[in-house]
Formats: sequence, structure tokens, C-alpha cells
Amino acid sequence: MFINRTIRKFGVSVGILGMFTFALPSVGFSMPLQPTTIDKVEGDYYVTSAIENIRWGSLPNRDSSPILTVPSGSAVTFDTVSHEGLIEDQGRNPVEYFGKYGISPDGVLDDAKAIAASEIQHDYVKDGPHIITGPVAVEGAMPGDVLKVEVLSLQTRVPYGVISNRHGKGALPNEFPENAGPQEGASATKPELYNNVSIFTPIEEINGNWYGLLPTKAGKNVRFPINPFLGVMGVAPNTSEVVSSIPPIETGGNMDINELGVGSTIYYPIQVKGGLFYTGDPHFAQGDGEVALTALEASLRGTVRLTVLKKGDPSIPHSGEFTQPFAETEDYWIPIGLDPDLDEAMKESVRESIQFLSDKLDMDRSVAYAYLSAATDYEVSQVVDRTKGVHGLIRKTDFLEYVDVIMNVGGTSIKPVVHNDEFYVPIRTISELLGGTVEWDHKTRLTTIKLGAKNISAQIGSDVYSINEKLVFNNKVPKLLNGETVVPVSVINEILGAYVNWTTIDKTLTANVSLSTK
Repeated sequence: MFINRTIRKFGVSVGILGMFTFALPSVGFSMPLQPTTIDKVEGDYYVTSAIENIRWGSLPNRDSSPILTVPSGSAVTFDTVSHEGLIEDQGRNPVEYFGKYGISPDGVLDDAKAIAASEIQHDYVKDGPHIITGPVAVEGAMPGDVLKVEVLSLQTRVPYGVISNRHGKGALPNEFPENAGPQEGASATKPELYNNVSIFTPIEEINGNWYGLLPTKAGKNVRFPINPFLGVMGVAPNTSEVVSSIPPIETGGNMDINELGVGSTIYYPIQVKGGLFYTGDPHFAQGDGEVALTALEASLRGTVRLTVLKKGDPSIPHSGEFTQPFAETEDYWIPIGLDPDLDEAMKESVRESIQFLSDKLDMDRSVAYAYLSAATDYEVSQVVDRTKGVHGLIRKTDFLEYVDVIMNVGGTSIKPVVHNDEFYVPIRTISELLGGTVEWDHKTRLTTIKLGAKNISAQIGSDVYSINEKLVFNNKVPKLLNGETVVPVSVINEILGAYVNWTTIDKTLTANVSLSTK
């Protein structure tokens, strides 16, 4: 198949504020960037990031009033706004700030403009930077319950973001930024005196995949793939004190775990009636550690399903007292450790790992400890938010002799095929169960799928798919196994547009697949 490498670039000036600038042609934006029409909302309920639905710098607590109450099992769409371009060291004027990089006023979210121009009090020194949307109460949620949050979709709201390094923060607080430091009189009216460094970062599309774009001194560009996720998700803690949005806490908050994107499932311990779920701090991409201070911060629209689990529910990660977040994806169970001391955060993650393996998967504790030492990676999610985060990545495919694996598609259960430690499904079966039709050409080894408004072509062994005649690269290639064309489960969302979320129920890995959030 001939590949036409097409790039759709939102060309703007790319630069480092306060240091030096590398220029690309500035074209501005004439297209509307804000998905505000109701037909683009995927959830059963929709929460905008309008002034009345957000807070700036703090998280909800037990005294917070919900802006919405939904039944358990509801899919809720949240608009989130990045703080970058809005806060005081950038002038608290996103139109002016982003205008320096070729973004027209129409290219700045109305929500961002309204928040920055509002009377909302925000203390640059004392408050967290994050803009938080919510909270939403869930019917039936009570202290001692667990809130299961399934991330169904994430839509980019703008084609650019910002990466910032600020004095006194980051992994190297006394070394970067490499300048004279804050000067007297620094304020929103004189943001340049903070001497902080914010790097504007456009994104570009290359054959269906999006990349962040950073400059080099030689005038070349560095491209890295975006992997959107919501840095802040959680439920309200049982306190009346003001809760800063900066450090992650035992009920969630600013955990900044980059595995928690589309398809992930997170479990939070509920401490107050209704749970009071909130989200914010949207990211396009983040490296483990988030060393400079921020990720590629940029606004997202996220849809999540909120389900209350009562004590004894078989999908709760362990039967002991559930007191801190736990997550899972198609590939991993993710025990989380949080502590101001990085060593203690590591210990906490390991303890949670042992408890999970012992309780959920019946491993002897000493054997579980040995397994973790030999086979599990522990990653530092971030070190820049006062409380440090460490999370383990326990591979699900290591336990296939012990657990069962099923996929629920429209009420029909099918069993994925495991190949090279990855889950595959027959493309014909999954497409037809979702209401599509499939044609197979033996000569060209080409599968053609019609699913709703989509026409999809996939060829055995090729990493290029055609979706409505547009070429999309995806390295998860179709294979021919036992006479059937199969594709990795991980491409179902990207290629077919279906929602796929995994939950471990007792000792069964269960993937729920649907074209609808209902």
C-alpha cells in the first residue's frame, strides 16, 4: 500500500517566553476550536467549565455543594480548562498571552477568557494553579463505598498547550530556570518579573496521530506523541479545611499518572455522601516524573462513567479496608503510593501491590513480594507536587493461568485470543456484534468494515488503516491467527470508535465494549 505522509500543522510561532524564540510561519486560526454544541457531548450528562462550575486552586471538601447529581452508572462529560496562559506569571490574560504565538482571540477558549477575567480570587503563591470542574454527586454513594471511574473518551479542545518551569519548583528547583530569578514587583501586570519559563507547544497531525512540537537551536523540530489524560480526578475528602489542588491525597486529586487515559478504570475510596467527583488539570502528554513542573498542559473534554461500588463488590481491588486509589488498564493493575517522602511512597505502592496479589489473586505474601521484585516495574508518576507519587505496573498477562478473560459486546460474551502477551479479537466478530458488516478479500488479504458512518480498511501485516479514505498509522497490526483476521483489543477504540474499559471482577478480566455510553 502506498503511504502518503500527510501532516496537518496548526502553524504558529513556537517559543520560550523570556529567553529566546524560534519562529515558524504564523497563520493564526480561523476555525472554531470549541466543541460546545450538544451533539458533540458523549455522556448522559454534561458539565461545562463555566464560572459557576469551577474552582481555582482548591479541591471540593465535605462542605461543597454538588453542581449536579447523577444516578450510579451514568456517563458524564466534563469540560476542563488548563491553567496555563491564565495564571499570574503569564499575565492572567490568555488572549494576550496566546496572541504572542499567533493564536487569534477566536482560538482561545471562551471558558479560559471568562475565568481569567472573572472576580475569582486566586493567590499565585498560596493557591494551587489548577482549574477544577465539579463536583458531581452520585446517587447512593456513602462513606465506605468505592467510586469506580471509567475514562471513556478524551477530546482535545485546542491544538496547542504549554510546558512550564517555575522558580522554586520542579525536580531541580535551585538550578532551573537558569536566570536571575523573581524580581521585586512581579505580578499579573508585570509577569515578566517572575522570570519563569513557559514554552508554548503546538500540536500537529501526521496520518491520524497527534504530536507535540518543540524547537531546537538549529531551527529543527522535536516531535513527541500526545497521550491525553486528566491529571486531577478524585472524590472529596472528609474535611472542612481548604484542600489545595497541588498535592495528591488519599481520595485522588493531582495524581498525574499518565496511564490513566482512555480505557483506564480508577477506584476511589468515598469519604462523604455523594462522593463528590471532580476533575481538571488536563494534559496532552507527560513523562514519568514531570520533572520541569508541568506536563504538556492543554484543555480537554473528558467523558467518564461513575459507578458506586458497595462493600463486598467483587470488582473492588481488595476486600480489606479500601483507603486509597487503585487503577487498572487493559495491560496492568496499578497500585498507587503517595507520600511527601519518595521512599515512603515507594513502600506504600509495594505494600498495596502485595495486598492486591494476596487478597485478589490468592498469592502467598512472600511469593507475591518475590514476583514483584522479579517482574513488576515501579514508576515515579511525579515528584513536583509536594506529595510524591509511585505506582506499580503489574502485568495482567502474567496471570492468564489463574484468571479468566472475557469481553462483553452488546450483551454477548467473547473470549480474546492471547498472542505475544497481548489480547486480540476477531475483527469480523467484534465488528458484527457492534452492528457493522465485514468483507474479506483473500487475494489482497484486505478486510473492509462498514460501521455506522465509518468505512474502515485493514490489511494483514500492515500498520496502516484507512478510515473514510484517510490513512491512519497504528503499529498494532492485524494478524491472521487460526484462519481468522484478528486485531489487538487496544485498537478497537482508535479504529472502530468503540468504548473499551476493563474491570477485574473476582478473578475475571472483563472488557466492556460498546458504541454507546449508555
